[in-house]
Amino acid sequence: MTYLTVYTDGPAPETLLRTEDQAEIATTLKEIGVRLRHWDIVDGLDDATQDEVLAAYRDEVAAVVAEEGYTFVDVAKLGPDAPADVAAGARAKFLNEHTHDDDEVRFFVAGSGIFYLHVGGRVNAVFCEPGDLLSVPKNTTHWFDMGTSPHFTAIRFFHDDDGWVGDFTGDQISARIPDYDTIAAERG
Repeated sequence: MTYLTVYTDGPAPETLLRTEDQAEIATTLKEIGVRLRHWDIVDGLDDATQDEVLAAYRDEVAAVVAEEGYTFVDVAKLGPDAPADVAAGARAKFLNEHTHDDDEVRFFVAGSGIFYLHVGGRVNAVFCEPGDLLSVPKNTTHWFDMGTSPHFTAIRFFHDDDGWVGDFTGDQISARIPDYDTIAAERG
């Protein structure tokens, strides 16, 4: 189930909201132009290949591609069996604040991760889990944390065959906001 924490973005961030209420989360995200949808979960895809994952969600993927005109769809996956240096490198790549010239659209097939959306003096930390489809508009300042022991599989949608290209802001705000491991522990 999606979980949202909203923080101020100052030197000592304050927590403004913590909620699992799906209607409240959708309303809060809509205010910043972010869409959250939910798809039914297909079980048994933990060890699936990219082709198997895309086949399992063929109809849903086709609908999103038709609605939004995406030209490139792939699957990003990182699990507990990944070497520690690979996991740490992947985490470090996405952990710094950045923007994109394209929407960032992810559907979580398995595992979890947090998108931190830095908009209007606030940071909306969206804890995504299986079934969550998050659509972050292009040029939205954000970062992603998968935790120190990453485990996620996500379908990614792009308008460009180049895939993921980030424009990093240089702001170190991600160091001031509670990380994935802290928020996951708070949830219990």
